[in-house]
Amino acid sequence: MTYLFLILGFALLILGAEFLVKGASRAAGALGIPSLIIGLTVVAFGTSAPEMAVNIISAISGQGDIGFGNVVGSNIFNVLFILGISAIIIPLQVSKQLIKIDVPLMIVVSFVMMIMALDGKIGMIDGIILFGTAVAYTIFLIREGKKDNSDPQTNDIEAAKSSPLKFWITNIGFVIFGIGLLILGSRWLVNSSIEIARAFNVSELIIGLTIIAAGTSLPEVATSVVASIKGERDIAVGNVVGSNIFNILLVLGLSSILSGSGIPVNDAALNFDVPVMIAVAVACLPIFFTGNLIDRWEGILFLVYYIIYTGYLVLSASEHDSINKVSLVMGYFVIPLTVITLAIISYRSYKKQKVK
Repeated sequence: MTYLFLILGFALLILGAEFLVKGASRAAGALGIPSLIIGLTVVAFGTSAPEMAVNIISAISGQGDIGFGNVVGSNIFNVLFILGISAIIIPLQVSKQLIKIDVPLMIVVSFVMMIMALDGKIGMIDGIILFGTAVAYTIFLIREGKKDNSDPQTNDIEAAKSSPLKFWITNIGFVIFGIGLLILGSRWLVNSSIEIARAFNVSELIIGLTIIAAGTSLPEVATSVVASIKGERDIAVGNVVGSNIFNILLVLGLSSILSGSGIPVNDAALNFDVPVMIAVAVACLPIFFTGNLIDRWEGILFLVYYIIYTGYLVLSASEHDSINKVSLVMGYFVIPLTVITLAIISYRSYKKQKVK
């Protein structure tokens, strides 16, 4: 039965993403709001609902390592795996707003989370600050979206005008139904994954960073991949960036408030996984502003880094004999190569802009 729920969870996630993208993109077009804003708000919040459910349950039940690991692991997974896969399918065009506002905000909130965690937990006051920022950010996005009508979807506007009641009931229904399927599918997937992982005696932190993070991020995978195939590139990229921001501000903020005593932060996560999350967020900026495009080779690079990161976690958890060798490779090859690659990308972009 565990494996059956695992397969059903995957199926519901894919189906839910299809309904969510369809309803959200049509609603965006009818309202004259750019699809990027919808990707950063409605879609990002909807696909972050599984993370929210897992974190609230883990916070109330005193399993803080799972909740914190879920947020950090999901943010790493979202950028490296989801953007990697999406860019391999089709190069992703990146909006100027993402480069100027949303990606820098993702970097800033990642640093803020690390600072808040230095005392060993994300306390209730920290949670209130994060949650308040999430509300302010959402209001800002909606206001900006109403000002920018650069990509109106005339077909959706005409459909909404010709039969408004049918249009809105149908598409709001798609969004709600899609989110419902995503939450149910994620719950089945995560629960079955936890049972399988615990059978191998894996720690709660590692479960949160890997299986639960990947499981609760599968709505983002399905949504971004489906959006990429359909040509909704703004939703594909905006969904990832928006989800990462909401994971820290809304998911971690609200769960730390509801926990009463805050979310404890494991030293291992603070010393390794949080810096990796920040490095991944920072790495987005130079890659994003090179021609406003995430190319296929950059997607492959992201995906390879996620495989290396996951492999490192698995070896570390199992205390494998080769962990020291992997650490040396990470320290003396992968990280320097990444720095050099980003430096070259930034330099080339600077020269192109100077020529223009």
